[in-house]
Order: sequence, then C-alpha cells, then structure tokens
Amino acid sequence: MRTDTFINILQNELVVALGCTEPVAIALAAAKARTYVDGNIDKITVYASAGIIKNALAVGIPGTGLTGIDFVAALGAIAGNAEKQLEVLADIKPEDITVAQEMVERGIAVVHLADTPKKLYIEVIIEAETRYAKVVITDNHTNITLIEVDGQIIDRGGCANASFKSSKEDRSELTIDSIVEFVNTVDLAELGLVKMSIELNRKAGLDGLEHAYGLEVGKTIKENVQKGILSDDLISHAMALAAAGSDARMAGSSMPVMANSGSGNQGIAATNPVIAAAEKLGATEEQLIRAAALSHLVTIHIKSKFGRLSALCGVTVSGTGASCGITYLLGGGKAEIKAAIQNMLGNVSGMMCDGAKGGCAMKVATCTSAAVQSALLASKGMTISSTNGFIENEAEKTIDNFCRIGNEATSEIDKLILEMMLNKDI
Repeated sequence: MRTDTFINILQNELVVALGCTEPVAIALAAAKARTYVDGNIDKITVYASAGIIKNALAVGIPGTGLTGIDFVAALGAIAGNAEKQLEVLADIKPEDITVAQEMVERGIAVVHLADTPKKLYIEVIIEAETRYAKVVITDNHTNITLIEVDGQIIDRGGCANASFKSSKEDRSELTIDSIVEFVNTVDLAELGLVKMSIELNRKAGLDGLEHAYGLEVGKTIKENVQKGILSDDLISHAMALAAAGSDARMAGSSMPVMANSGSGNQGIAATNPVIAAAEKLGATEEQLIRAAALSHLVTIHIKSKFGRLSALCGVTVSGTGASCGITYLLGGGKAEIKAAIQNMLGNVSGMMCDGAKGGCAMKVATCTSAAVQSALLASKGMTISSTNGFIENEAEKTIDNFCRIGNEATSEIDKLILEMMLNKDI
C-alpha cells in the first residue's frame, strides 16, 4: 500500500472527540436538525438503534455532570454547533444545561428504539412551531445520510462504505505485514496526527489520575502503587494511565481525546498503554510515535471488519493494538507482533459490551493488563497455539474468526443486554 493511503486512513479514523461518541452523535443530529427550523421547539423525537441506546444511556455528558439521551438531544438542539462534528458540545454554557433539563422535565424530548437492522442508527426529528426537520445518521458517528425538512429531502449523504470513511479497497489491502512495514519506514513528519493522539490522550489520563472521576479505577491503582500494595511496574503504570483516561471520559470530562474508529475509549486504550510502556522502557519519542501508529492501525484494521458497534467490547480490539505497540517497543518484529495478536484475541475475546458507563474503565484496565502480558509472552516467542479454540495458525485468520464472532453470534446478546438495562429496578 502507498504511504498516502495509510495517512488517509489515519486522518479518517483518528478524530478529536469531546464526550462519548454515541450521545455526542445524537447531539450532532439534533444540532444539525435545529439549523433548519426556527422558533420555539415543540418536540424532539429520537429513534436510535439498540447499540446507540446501550452506549448513550448512562454515560456522562461532557461539561454537565448529567446523563440521558433525552437530555443530550435537547442540549444539542439548543446549544450544539454541528460544524464542530464530534466536538458539537464544545461551546455549551451553564444556562444551556438548565434549559435542556427543563425541556426534559416538560417531556419535550422523547426517545424510542428504532426498528432497524443497523447497529448504528440515529434519527432526530425536531418540531418547531409550523416546521419540522429530520436528520439521520447511520453506520458512522458523523455520517449524515438524510436531511428532510417539511417533507422535502434536502440532502441524502453517506458513502458506499459508510461504516468507515475510506474506501473498501483501502481497507481490504490492510494487513499486519503492510502496517508494520509502513510504521518502520514512514517519515516521522507524516505522523503528526498520531503525535497529537499521544498528547491529548496522555493529558486525559493524567487528568483522571489527578481528579476524582467515576469509579476512580486509574487513580486507585496509582494510590495503591504509592502505598506499596501494588508494584510500580509496567502493568500497573499502563493500567493506571489508560483506566484514568476512561474514568474521566465516562464521567463527562470536558477534555477532548483522540478517538479511534469512532470511540474515545478505544483511542485511549490504543494509546495510553503504549505511552506508559515507552515511559517505563525509556523509549525515544520516535519509537513511541511509531509504536502508537502501529497500535492505531492494527486497531483500525480489526475494527474495519469488526464494525463500529458490537455486543463485544471494542476495547478488546484497541487493547490488541496496544499489545502490538508494546511488543514493538520491546524490540519485536512482525512475528512477535502477530504472536501478540494471537495472545490477546485468545484471551479477552469474550468480554461483552453492556454500554458506555463508569465501569468501562475497569474493562480498559483489564485489557491493558492483558496487552502487556500478551506482549511479554510474544517477545519471548510464546503464542497461543492454533489447536486452541478459534485461534488459527495465522494472525489474519484469527482476526477474521474473532470478527465473525462479533458480527454473527452476538445479536441476541445485544438484545438481551439492552432489555436488562431498560428494565432494571434502580
């Protein structure tokens, strides 16, 4: 593959995001719809797929300290800036939060489960006085596929491979071999976006270590290292920095992060363990940037087959990318990097996604620990054998099997999890 193809893929899939991407995408749809109608808002109706509802239900909305799909739809409608895409809520003010809460209390914003086979589907209808506007987002968190105003279709967007912005041809040519070759040979100046991901996601991790967000998973690990209960080793450092970034993000921190394949948690989990490993191993800045690029691209490669949303936890994928990056920092080549993939996917593949929420930080910590362990084994030449479970003799085939499980065998799990989430006694 040509260098510019890899750069294009990175530019498309590494996106600065403020807040969890599912509720933010709802806010984006609402903000876009609002641009087509004037006057007081009478009603906001949200139709969303199970995966969107699952991930938007309980996660913190950035800068508000609040949760709720109806709330974020109202907030996006009254204060969102659709031009800022996944940073749509960057300019909200305290008075906007109050107004959105009042709209929710008055029942102006309502949410329904959409009848759709799509895993990522958002439809927002805003009715304001005598006009209405409908905006539909599908497959990709910023992929607006329909704008309808007063019965007239204004725009029908989308792309042929809407799940990911670059072409299917680009993605089909991605391989572990080509990714490793690119990472080893690309001019460092071409990896500015990767360098930015390191800076943003490290800041988010440090913010989570400093302040009391959510479950304080990362902060608690750090505190127990300081007490001498946990060792100040590579695993503890990586788990703390990665989990802390997730703690902050899931609790509604206003600090932006670099998302990978539509997920901020995946961006954090693909980046921060590699940063922590580089710090512990004394790696150079160049080695860190190349290792992080490897992690991001392996994550994108697997996600292009796995899909944006799944009943399986996406951090299992980004953790696999991180394991490859850590293996690279340990001096591993193609064989060891492929072994790390085999070890990771043979380990954490069964982790379910039960929505975006504070508990995600624990899953980030778990996958980060596994990423370090998998890298250490791979660097020693140890790999899970193809006689074990769905593991094949080639990493690419193992990836295909893993993605088949995520795509073909989990739809009923997703329905069951959502049913449990919506019918709990709280």
